[in-house]
Amino acid sequence: MPVTAHTRFSVGSLSKPVFAYGVLNLVDAGKLKLNEPLAPYLPSEFTKRDPRFNQITARFVLSHRTGFPNWPGDGKPLTIHFTPGERFSYSGAGMVFLQIAIEKITGEKLNDYMQEPVFGPLGMKHSSYVWKTAFERDVAVGHKASGVAVELSKAEQANAASSLETTAEDYAIFLVAVLSGEGLQPSTLREMETPQIAVDPGCINCVERAGSGKLSAEMFWGLGFGIEKTTEGETLWHWGDYGVFKSFFAVRPGTKSGVVYLTNSENGLSIGPQIVADSLGGSQPAFEWLKSDQ
Repeated sequence: MPVTAHTRFSVGSLSKPVFAYGVLNLVDAGKLKLNEPLAPYLPSEFTKRDPRFNQITARFVLSHRTGFPNWPGDGKPLTIHFTPGERFSYSGAGMVFLQIAIEKITGEKLNDYMQEPVFGPLGMKHSSYVWKTAFERDVAVGHKASGVAVELSKAEQANAASSLETTAEDYAIFLVAVLSGEGLQPSTLREMETPQIAVDPGCINCVERAGSGKLSAEMFWGLGFGIEKTTEGETLWHWGDYGVFKSFFAVRPGTKSGVVYLTNSENGLSIGPQIVADSLGGSQPAFEWLKSDQ
């Protein structure tokens, strides 16, 4: 079936920047502070298990400096592998940790909350962190590298790190809002786009294995976004990997330009360098970095 402007895709980790935007709206509303511990909003079992949970803030979560693994594994408790704030290690579990706090602060389930500052005001009419029956009418089915279709995964519970269902048009609307500063105070937007930590060019998930032992001079992480600083200027970017769904975006605040693409193929990231080169031009070191954990 042909893709239309309203075809929904599972976008995996492209869920994270949208979630970060929702979190920063709470910061603007004075309901959350980036540098205060999240522990008061979370079950006491975390701090009883490890007092370092008291050090984890929203800033550390959004810039992947919690010390958490990407995911702890089925049935395993969430553990801290290095002092929070010390260095970068990509973590989906950190986003869920923050999600628990956000739901406590707002008194709402994540998807209900996200309607208020994000989906509704921006006009993202085809986006949701939970599956809806209406999606059946226009949804992309994922395919293995061999071309074999895979049964759809339908999230009953929102996952801030990975469960967003959206369209390319809706996600572009979100990125335009970021580029134009819509919905956030200028100071908050600057925080989001400011490098919080340089990444190791040889390591994405850095708690289980050593990286290259050095920090990148051109790749950083902000609050929910990857940041590149190259001869073309600053680029905000992120990738999504949900098994048989791959996605990517790159936007340049300086020129108010960008591209987002969504695919329903296990091979989907392979076309990324060409798409971004044709759309934006210049170098995109993110693609080489994404190969470091393969």
